[in-house]
Amino acid sequence: MELSENSVGLDSDDSTLETAERIILRWDSTASEEARGKMIFQSDRDEVDRFLRAVDEIQRSVSSLSFSSPPSSSVDDHQEVKANSALQIAMARLEEELRSILLSQTSVFEPDSLFLEESSSVSLTVETGEEDGDGDDVPDEEDVSGSGSGSGSSRLTRSRRSSYRSTSSIREMDLISPEAASDLRSIVQRMVAAGYSRECVQVYGSVRKSVVETILKQLGIVKISIGDVQRLEWEVIEGKIRKWIRAAKVCVRIVFSSEKRLCSQLFDDEAMDETCYMETVKTSALRLFTFPEAISISRRSPEKLFKILDLHDAMGDMMPDIEAIFDSDSSQAVYLQACEIQTRLAEAGRGILSEFENSVLREPSVVPVPGGTIHPLTRYVMNYISLISDYKQTLNDLIVSDPSTGSSETNKPVMDYTELDGKSPLALHLIWLIMVLHFNLEEKSHHYRDASLAHIFIMNNIHYIVQKVKGSPELREMIGDHYLRKLTGIFRHAATNYQRSTWVRVLNSLRDEGLHVSGSFSSGVSRSALRERFKSFNAMFEEVHRSQSTWSVPDAQLREELRISLSEHLIPAYRSFLGRFRGHIESGRHPENYLKYSVEDIERIVLDFFEGYAHSPSVRRR
Repeated sequence: MELSENSVGLDSDDSTLETAERIILRWDSTASEEARGKMIFQSDRDEVDRFLRAVDEIQRSVSSLSFSSPPSSSVDDHQEVKANSALQIAMARLEEELRSILLSQTSVFEPDSLFLEESSSVSLTVETGEEDGDGDDVPDEEDVSGSGSGSGSSRLTRSRRSSYRSTSSIREMDLISPEAASDLRSIVQRMVAAGYSRECVQVYGSVRKSVVETILKQLGIVKISIGDVQRLEWEVIEGKIRKWIRAAKVCVRIVFSSEKRLCSQLFDDEAMDETCYMETVKTSALRLFTFPEAISISRRSPEKLFKILDLHDAMGDMMPDIEAIFDSDSSQAVYLQACEIQTRLAEAGRGILSEFENSVLREPSVVPVPGGTIHPLTRYVMNYISLISDYKQTLNDLIVSDPSTGSSETNKPVMDYTELDGKSPLALHLIWLIMVLHFNLEEKSHHYRDASLAHIFIMNNIHYIVQKVKGSPELREMIGDHYLRKLTGIFRHAATNYQRSTWVRVLNSLRDEGLHVSGSFSSGVSRSALRERFKSFNAMFEEVHRSQSTWSVPDAQLREELRISLSEHLIPAYRSFLGRFRGHIESGRHPENYLKYSVEDIERIVLDFFEGYAHSPSVRRR
């Protein structure tokens, strides 16, 4: 009899064991080539129902015969053997059907759509065995159509939008159609009842595990060892961290959660549910967390801090979802591994910050930066601190101890905690970083032969620190106005010291002392002494101009303030000296050799100072 023909059903008048056995045997793939070419659950629903009722009848008969007293006749013994044989054939067939349905319902994920976590749905192509009659299910151009079930039969495919339920940040998708889920439950229930749970788990796990591994590969999560990760260049790892964070959130919140939901839909037994779930996702979950684990135990260096904090934050963001998804005894190991990785990332972040403080203190460069400009270390440290302030919330949670200042050591600055009362540990670490940077800069300033240039160097660098703090509201709040005023005082003091060390000698040449001879004041000016005084001023001013026009004050406002302060001291003194003694020089021989600069010349030349490159002063001979 053809399988497509109507067969004898198990109705109330004909529900005997023999009828059930005949139905089972007709679908014996080992005995019938025709049975191998078709799948029961791709037949009409009446045939599916007949087969399932036949399995139930066989199962009842086997159970009844097993619990009855020893067979009284050879007929009873033969009946039990036939029933057990039919049950084995039925289980083998159901195993094939289970695999076939799972394969036919394998979804083709679109990674780009999965990354749209904030949207209310994702694109998912599900292969079905029925033709779509709803115009709303017409595939989009970007939808990927499924093909083939492996059975050799031609089937229609359609693309459907599968909505997923949102539980907090978890987004669960329907991985299979409701009809397929119902069929799978029917199969699972009968295999479990017949004692074929292990075979059921093996089939389910092998199919779904392969699907999950394929999805992870599409998302960029590939098999890689901890050693392989640690051998990569950090620039490569940085890019991988960004991609891993995106992919990990999809894996946890969509892929793993949806697989867990599917297991709960198909398996009534909680232990079997968890067994199948872990069989499906455990390998992929462990592979997913290999990458952050490798980062958490890698060699520490300052440039790694912020990506490590990104990983730490991502793990923390996902942790409630990981705990919810891996909440059973059998899956808890995955959750505990994630917790351990997050703890290690936190330890790495704390360790890097501490090591960074020590490296700033001991940064060894001794070659002075040209022109006393901002040292690369200053830029690096302050940019680093600014980035730290962007991670304020995270680091406030991680940094719980004060910096190790080593106040008893002579080669370190001393932190006065009484002035910093109420500061958080993170704020104290940032202030300590600035302190050790200042300490290092003072050491570097000693390598300048010109004391005036050393003061310019300190002024430039501390001013840069102040501006960076002021430019970041978060950083300014943590550093505080008290310490900011202290820093401001340091760079202003350096500016004052510069003026004293540079211009005292120049201004002294414009004093009256030593110009008078005995007699009345009006007629007692020594012309020769006056000429020497003008020559001395001109020489010193030209020497200062020649060198200090090459010095650099990068900040335009600070440069202007310094020039104004310089002019306020120099210009009035020169104007007064020139006004009092010009006539004595002009009445003598070759006055142009001594009166080289007008007041306007001096004002103009002052504008050349601190530009960072040499000038040839354009002056007006008087």
